[in-house]
This record gives sequence, structure tokens and C-alpha cells, in this order.
Amino acid sequence: MTIVFTGRNVVLPGSDYPQPATITVDTETGKITDIQNGYLSRSDFLTDQDATRIDAGCNYILPGLVDAHVHLNEPGRTDWEGFWTGTRAAVSGGVTTLVDMPLNSIPPTTTLENLETKRAAAQGQCWTDVAFWGGIIPGNKASLRSLVQSGVKGFKCFLIDSGVEEFPYVTEEVLKSSMEELQDESTVVLFHAELDSPGNAYGIPAKNEHPPGDPKFYSTFLKSRPQKLETDAVSLITTVQLKYPSLRCHIVHLSAASALPLIHVAKSSGLKLTVETCFHYLCLSADEIPDGRPQFKCCPPIREHTNRELLWDALKDGTLDCVVSDHSPCVAELKNMDEGDIMNAWGGISTLGLGLSLLWTEGQKRGVTIGQIIKWTSAQTAEHAGLGNTKGQLKVGYDADLIIWDSEAEFKVTKETMKFKNKLSPYEGLSLRGQVEKTFIRGQVAYHGAVKGFKNLKPLGKLL
Repeated sequence: MTIVFTGRNVVLPGSDYPQPATITVDTETGKITDIQNGYLSRSDFLTDQDATRIDAGCNYILPGLVDAHVHLNEPGRTDWEGFWTGTRAAVSGGVTTLVDMPLNSIPPTTTLENLETKRAAAQGQCWTDVAFWGGIIPGNKASLRSLVQSGVKGFKCFLIDSGVEEFPYVTEEVLKSSMEELQDESTVVLFHAELDSPGNAYGIPAKNEHPPGDPKFYSTFLKSRPQKLETDAVSLITTVQLKYPSLRCHIVHLSAASALPLIHVAKSSGLKLTVETCFHYLCLSADEIPDGRPQFKCCPPIREHTNRELLWDALKDGTLDCVVSDHSPCVAELKNMDEGDIMNAWGGISTLGLGLSLLWTEGQKRGVTIGQIIKWTSAQTAEHAGLGNTKGQLKVGYDADLIIWDSEAEFKVTKETMKFKNKLSPYEGLSLRGQVEKTFIRGQVAYHGAVKGFKNLKPLGKLL
């Protein structure tokens, strides 16, 4: 059977602006088989019992988002989040593929056995396609190559305390040894780029002893994680990378604009370096965060308005490559919601399902086009995760993962609109613009929209 998607505003590869186009999908393979310029009206559509016409009208047809940084936490901490709830939240916001981070689940994805445990937990639960990052920790060097061969998309490591004992940070010596092991593989090393030092004793979450200031004040937390932690880490990463030039390195969730010159120099010198930032660093600012609100805490922290604008500029000029959620939820008790203690709260922002609307709402204030947003959240995230030959673009031969999206719709973020498990988010109460009308995975309906939701649907996601 063939499905024909047609609309007046279709975002095709390489274009900043939507255009009329018609997309043909083979439902047996789930692949896009043809793309033609122009809108196909009902009178132009040839009646065929084996073809279905889906008309988006003036709504946008976009490629599904590829969120390359998500913590689903299952198994082990499924009360924080899980495959079922996390992927449902994602697909409701137009994410059709996500890549799961190796930590916060028990066991972490640091050995082949642990990867298989996680895959087994995910079976039958995924509303989006799901791929997996592996992890680098002290003592798992012997597992790295087997993890590559088993399909992990790359390896994350920490240069600072991760906050969970199952995933310790790496020293420079361990890092070099692991990069040497991986340098001939087709993979990437991802860095939580904050470098601990004797002058900074505040891990994730912060330790009980506080720096000067009230632990309920956001300014106290912000001072405990200065931009220097990120710039020192980027400096180390780019120096070490010189020894392994064939191996791509990637900096996750960059928040510090002070690191941008170092990144620019590294890229200009030819280093294979890519960098992501997050929705929260682009849409929130420290100047507007109320005290006593731990749901705003993440690591690295949300910084000031001027810093935020520099991140937007870096996205526009290509210094930053992509935007992800870093959806990192926890149970309410760990967020210290009753006490309002930011310093000792778990650091993580819950975002799944909201990212496209957040970026569109803020991007329009800065002259950002829908094509740019799709490049940052779909095409380049897919490329980063090693999925660029099947995901992230509306192209012939690619998976027919797409969304029909109302760019003019407005909605208020409430607990009822959040689909993730623990409904704690700094975005609650915000009015956002742009809403998913329908999500398709391989040409099949995966989400009906805000009114009908998941009625009569089943999970379509595959493990990649």
C-alpha cells in the first residue's frame, strides 16, 4: 500500500523555509519512495484502492526529531522514567527517534551484558525508535569494542562526579587509554565537559557543605559551578584529541559561552569535534529563575541572559551543531521540592515532548526559521548519532518518520500536557507556540494529537 502525504508547507533538506511538496511512502518498507514539488489537491489525486492521501493543508510537514540525549533510566530507576512513559512523551512532541544515555539505569550500559539487559527491558515498550549510547568508566576498556560491534552509537564519559556510583568519572589516564582502544573504530566519544578541580567541591548533586549563600538561592548554585569548569574541560578534551585525530569527540549540553572561542579554534584547526546545547540553555535564563525552585537545577547550570544569546549566535554561525533535550528526570523527593533546597537537589531538566515548541517559540523572537530548527534537532542530531543515512530528513530512501505540525497553535504547559512520568518541569505554566497534530513512524500513525492522543494505537518503535 502507498500513502501520499501532501502539504503547502513541507520542510525539505537544505531549505530554511517550507514549500509545497508531495511525499510518497511505501507502507510495506516504511520508506519514502518519491518526493515531488507541489501540493497535490484532491482533484489531482488519482483514486487508487492501494493508495491513501493525507493532506496537511497549511500545517507543516516536518521530519521527525532525533533527540540524541535522553535519560530513560530503565531498568533500575524506572520510578524516575522508563521506556514506555519516556518514549510516549517524546513522540507526542514529534520525536521519532531518541538515543538513550548509558547512566542512571542499573546496570549502566558499560558492558555487552548490560546492553543486552537494557535491550530486554525496552522490548515492546517503545513508542519511538531507540538507539543506545555506551559508557566509558574506569575498568571497562575491554568491553568497548564489543559494544561498538553490538550497535552502540558512541560512548559517554564524565570528567566530574556523575552523581551515581555506578558511573564514576574518568581520569585523563583512563580517558587516553579508552580513546586509544577506540581510535580505529567508527564511533564517537561524548564528554560531560565539566572538569573538577580542588577549588570546586560540588558534584551532582552538590555535597552537604555549601559555598557562601543560601542553598535555596539559585545564585548560590550558579556560583558553585562557574563557567571555568566547562572551559577547563573543553581545553583538556581538545588537547587530548590531538593524539587521536581520527576519533570524533562530542561535547554534550554545553552551557558556557566562554568555551565557544576554544571550540571555534578546535574546529578551524580540523579537529573532528561536534558540540550540542539544550533547549533549557536556549529558552531559560538565570536572571529569571525564582529562588527555592529546584526544578530549574541542571548541570551545567542555566546561565545568564547574555550567555543565552551567545549560544543562539553560536548555533546560527555553526560553532554549535545541534540541540537536544538532556531529559534527566527523577522522583519528587530527590528534587527537594518541599524544602526548596536547590544545592542538594538532583540536577536534571524534564523536557520530552516540549522541545520543538520551546525552540519555535524562542526562535521566532530571534528570526530563526523552521528549517534551521529542523537542521539542529533532526538532520544534525541524526548525523551525530550515526543515523544520518535513514533518519532526520525527508529524503527518498529514508524512513518515513514525519510529523504534521500546526505552527500557529498555542497551548499552556500543564501537568496534564506532560506525558513523562514525574511531572516536574521548569516549563510548567509557560505558553508555547506550535503543536504536533500527528506523528508518523515509517508511515504509520504513532500519535494522533492532543485531543485523541494514543487512542487505539500501539508502540511502533524499534531498537536500533
